[in-house]
Amino acid sequence: MATIEPYKLCKPTCRDDCTKREHQRHMVRYRKPDGKQTKKRGFRRKIDAENFAATVEVSKMTGEYIAPSMGRLTVAEMGNAWLPRQVHTKESWSERVESIWRVHIEPHWGTRQLASITRPEIRDWIAGIDRAPSTVADIHGVLSSILSEAVDERRIPANPAAGVPLPRRVPVDHVYLTHDQVADLAAEVSKHSEIVMLLAYSGLRWGEMAALRPRDVNLRRRRIHIVRSASKVNSRTVIGTPKTWELRSVAIPAEVAELLAPVVTAQRDPVGLLWSRPDGTPIRPPTTTHWFTKAVGRRISASVPLDEDGEPDGPPTFPRVTAHQLRHTAASLMIASGAHVKTIQRQLGHKSATMTLDNYGHLFDDDLDGVADRMGVGFRAAAARCAQNVPAQPNLRVVGA
Repeated sequence: MATIEPYKLCKPTCRDDCTKREHQRHMVRYRKPDGKQTKKRGFRRKIDAENFAATVEVSKMTGEYIAPSMGRLTVAEMGNAWLPRQVHTKESWSERVESIWRVHIEPHWGTRQLASITRPEIRDWIAGIDRAPSTVADIHGVLSSILSEAVDERRIPANPAAGVPLPRRVPVDHVYLTHDQVADLAAEVSKHSEIVMLLAYSGLRWGEMAALRPRDVNLRRRRIHIVRSASKVNSRTVIGTPKTWELRSVAIPAEVAELLAPVVTAQRDPVGLLWSRPDGTPIRPPTTTHWFTKAVGRRISASVPLDEDGEPDGPPTFPRVTAHQLRHTAASLMIASGAHVKTIQRQLGHKSATMTLDNYGHLFDDDLDGVADRMGVGFRAAAARCAQNVPAQPNLRVVGA
């Protein structure tokens, strides 16, 4: 059992028999679960010391005891030990985590002891970060992961960052091209028109396309096997596993397979890249000077309506589309063709159909009228059958008429 002992914190000028209340303190002596004796000092009131002693005994019996000394470790010490253990993440995300730690977390929280951090402090800190909601969520996620490991190591009883409100992400208004617009863009690019058609009719991510090899493409069956993905890590391009770590097979139209045939046959090495930069590395996503971006700009300029004098007479009809939005275009074209949501999920490589519906569920609204019309046809057919099976009723004479 814990014992409580009084002691004094007197100044050098105090007498030996000092009885000043502000100099009185209490100390709790108790044994940890391993049997070693320890103590906690500094209680001004005896009741506070008694409450602490009771809490210690209860936590020891329930197995929830955490030594106060464990929480004295600083966030910097905890974070620097946590970072090298993130071997289960991709290299691109590891670089992102290291940057978040170095720029945002360590400068603000590095010197703080783990046990001293409170939820209101983290809430106010999150609210003061002037970054995009997705970036704020990443920053919070890294800090929360570090504190979660501190909980696992029994340094703190709970994670103060868990459940902290985050900025709401603003829904992105996706751009979807029509079949004609995809064809116009493919005709506009200075090179690699087959890439435009592939992205728009398969839903591949740019990194998945950039890592393709001849061995990954089966032109006869019109299938592409997604087993790798290229991602940019600082100034380097790294080829690793796909985004969700899951391999998948993607179907392509026969017309797209015909466009890919010359590219596939031109690469004699079955494990060589189908498209690459002069130094042999995968082609990188479009920038402002990229051939894809330039082609989009030309299509936008060409789509501006002109009046009789040749002056602009309204906004352009061709949208400003990015390479990634060709993936959204593929989803919209699949939905318009009547594809099932599970098929679209597998084609795009989403973790679940729920994710597909969250991103593209509004596009299925166009099916509502068709569903209602088809149900109306069934209703009328059933009503007609019922009318044929019901015998004609004789005219009834109303009594008293």
